[in-house]
Amino acid sequence: MFAENITMPMLTWMYRFTRWILGCIFIYSGTTKLLAPKTFAVLIEAYGLVPDGLLMPMAITLPVLEVVAGAGLLVDIRGSLSVITGLLLLFIAILGYGILMGLDVDCGCFGPEDPESEAFHGLRPALYRDAFMLVAIGFLFAWRRYRNVRQRTINRLVNGQFTKINITPTYGKEES
Repeated sequence: MFAENITMPMLTWMYRFTRWILGCIFIYSGTTKLLAPKTFAVLIEAYGLVPDGLLMPMAITLPVLEVVAGAGLLVDIRGSLSVITGLLLLFIAILGYGILMGLDVDCGCFGPEDPESEAFHGLRPALYRDAFMLVAIGFLFAWRRYRNVRQRTINRLVNGQFTKINITPTYGKEES
């Protein structure tokens, strides 16, 4: 009983911290790419997976999704973790493709001025980092299921109730 009294609050804070860190990473990553979409389009083109006509729409859409989903994860909006999971799986698949093809390109993970690309200049470190983030996402999904956490809905934002959103998780019942 004593261990549960200490462990549950610690795991709750770990859930929040992990959610906030992942949200901030995706907001930062998306923002740096949005600041230079043409350069990001060149990075996407290096993989050879996207037709030329879709490079700019892709170079804008992916970062916007990252920023919106990252912001949603900060306040625990329903669907944001699923979007981030989908993006991360896409990034892992593309990095795996690049490694299998022997590409020597910048991963493009944090935009055109990515210090990682200068330090490592390889795709494997980015793949390992993304796999670690996927493990963190697994923890978030497991904690939500274990504690029956219900995410907030976007209705609060649409109805102008943004200031009433509490950044702590809700348990058991859904807020609308």
